[in-house]
Amino acid sequence: MPPYLPSQAIDSEHATAAPARPAARMAWRPWRGRALVLLGVVLAAFTLRLAVTSFTPLIADIGTDIGFGSVMAGVFGMSAPAMFAIAGITAPRIMGRIELERVALLSVVLTTAGLALRPFMGSSTTMLAATVLALYGMGIGNIVLPPLVKRYFSDRLALISTLYITFVQLGTVVPAVVAIPVADQHGWRASLAIWAFVAAAAVLPWIGLRNAFKSNAYKSNAFTSHASTTAAPALPGDPATTARTMMVAPSTGRPWRSPVGWGLAVMFGMTSLITYSFLTWLPTMLTDAGIDRVDAGAYLGVFIFSGLFAIMLVPAITTRMTNPFPLALASMTSLAIGMAGLAIAPAAYPLAWAILLGLGPSTFPMALTLINLRTRSAHAAGSLSGFTQGLGYLLACGGPLLVGLLHDATGGWNLALGLLAVAMVTLITGAHHACKPRVIEDTWH
Repeated sequence: MPPYLPSQAIDSEHATAAPARPAARMAWRPWRGRALVLLGVVLAAFTLRLAVTSFTPLIADIGTDIGFGSVMAGVFGMSAPAMFAIAGITAPRIMGRIELERVALLSVVLTTAGLALRPFMGSSTTMLAATVLALYGMGIGNIVLPPLVKRYFSDRLALISTLYITFVQLGTVVPAVVAIPVADQHGWRASLAIWAFVAAAAVLPWIGLRNAFKSNAYKSNAFTSHASTTAAPALPGDPATTARTMMVAPSTGRPWRSPVGWGLAVMFGMTSLITYSFLTWLPTMLTDAGIDRVDAGAYLGVFIFSGLFAIMLVPAITTRMTNPFPLALASMTSLAIGMAGLAIAPAAYPLAWAILLGLGPSTFPMALTLINLRTRSAHAAGSLSGFTQGLGYLLACGGPLLVGLLHDATGGWNLALGLLAVAMVTLITGAHHACKPRVIEDTWH
């Protein structure tokens, strides 16, 4: 680790002494509370893509059954980044009114409700409504997890960022791999239903943490606008970790006034546009090239899973580099080769193309890690997370729909891949500004 990281800066002037622990709660141990937070973070992270990749491999079967075509399939594809964008706009306001832990609980409850409703829907309209509900919950989770990691694990940013982003990726790849086999055996409704039980398990740690804070009469809202300072214990009743996890008071700056904010938003947005376009259409691209649909679903799993290895390395490497822009260039080089292969000879080496395409969105864990590295306080991290993901997903939401429309207009995929190449160049421009070694508090005035 370098001797200094911007995300680890602590303004000791704002630290305040934690209140004494109530005697009745002396049995609470710091490691237990931190472990509960960690469990909640990783389980919530696992749910953040369930509504997307459990659905897209089955989109043709579902469309045939309840009646929708390629345009509506594009609408389903764009609904994920669209709802994530709405969550990016609204979640910081929610975090300004209730504690981060309660926001996380709200996220997994909404996700569970949407996933539980989807298997019972009989029309494209009701299916879209249930999907939107689940996606909005996931979008809130996207925003709240980075400041939660900064609050509780500021001394282990690289490790915990790697862990929770790995679980995001696992929650992306596992549904994609098992969706078609389960649907072939039990139908697509059963294939969708199983993920509601997984999301329900993610609710439990946050209920436990909420009860612990309630019992200790601790409030952990890091975004209170009317307080000059906010000291937030990392764990209920644990003053030993107060200095490490205290929350610096909100600043008058805004992320949209900073080149760091815009660079991260563009970087994140173009990464998401490319990723969700392939999540929606890669199986169809491969089946159009003559590949069996079961194999095409498996290659979608390879596309997602290949990024898992990068995710295990990218956050740690990013924290150790003064300027991680070369990592972004390497990711885009891999993506460019994969898209060229998909355009020229899609059926020749589909495994290689899927792996190279999957390594391209390594800029996703980079961007999430940079949210914490380019801020000094959890308040700034929350603000930057909301702006980055709100604007980023807004930029991305048209990707799957445009790719589908270009395919329908041309009968092929080359023009659509050209659109994604433009997004790749735009991503590099944003990454150039996001990766410079500076913190947003110094640039947003």
